[in-house]
Parts: sequence; structure tokens; C-alpha cells
Amino acid sequence: MTQRSAFVLRVRPDKIDEYVKAHEDVWPELLAALRQAGIRNYSIFRNGNDVFGYFEADNLEAAAAHMKAQDVNARWQDTMANLLEERVPNAGPATLEEIFRLE
Repeated sequence: MTQRSAFVLRVRPDKIDEYVKAHEDVWPELLAALRQAGIRNYSIFRNGNDVFGYFEADNLEAAAAHMKAQDVNARWQDTMANLLEERVPNAGPATLEEIFRLE
């Protein structure tokens, strides 16, 4: 069964262009790790300095554990930490509570 996850991050105001640019050229190794984790339908949207992410997986807990164990993910999170107001944990950002769904 597909599980959904969403999160919000705040980008430093002087780093938003750099953050957007980084996501135009995500490292191939990171993309491979995300796919190996079973993550799919992953999108990030922007509103000013706030970014909203959404993705799906069959098992979010297993996907988070897989990503936490990936060196490429730790390196990506370290790189993004310079652009964000708060570093994302290697297992992924805090998720938003789903309160409505239209099927």
C-alpha cells in the first residue's frame, strides 16, 4: 500500500537561488539511493524561502532507514545544511500530519 509523506523546510533568504540550482542537478548517486529506498513521485515546491516536499513509498519507515544508511545522503544533507536554516537529519525531515485526502 502506498504511503505518503510531506515536509516543509526553510531556506536561508540569501541561499534560495543556490538551493533551487542544486535541485536542478541532483547528484545521480543520490537519485539512485532514493529509488533504491523505494521513494517515488517526489516533488519539491517553493513559496518564497519555504519549500514543501512530497513523496511516496510502500514503506516510509524502511525508506527512511535506507536513506539514513547511505553515505551519499549524509553528504547531500551536509551540503544542503549550508543553504537551510536547519540541517535535515539523515533519516529525512520531520513529516507533516495528513489531515485531508481526496481519493
